[in-house]
Amino acid sequence: MKRSIGKEIIDGLEDFASDLEANIDFPAKFTSRKIAIDVQPQFYDPTLVKTTRKLLGASQAVFAQFLGVAVKTVSAWEQGKNIPQDVACRLMDEIRHNPPYWQKRLRELAVSKGAVRKATARA
Repeated sequence: MKRSIGKEIIDGLEDFASDLEANIDFPAKFTSRKIAIDVQPQFYDPTLVKTTRKLLGASQAVFAQFLGVAVKTVSAWEQGKNIPQDVACRLMDEIRHNPPYWQKRLRELAVSKGAVRKATARA
């Protein structure tokens, strides 16, 4: 007799609940998989920073806001005075991986300067 998928799921959940109550050693009883991902960011020299910014069609000021850094920081990266930290490099990696997505996100986040001034004045 063939068991239904629903019955198998229910039986599995009941077994799982029983094991939880009995303090079963889960790694010993169940197969566990560990997954690693390669998230080592690319090195960003001044040219690559500028190229990435231009992929978004953003000024240094807008790019800085988008990355959560100061405009002077982006300028220093593009002039080779400083190098971006890993977290900024990871975000730039993602921008370079899918520019249309990030261009769309930037457009969605854009507001007029007047709206920003009004919101700041109310706060």
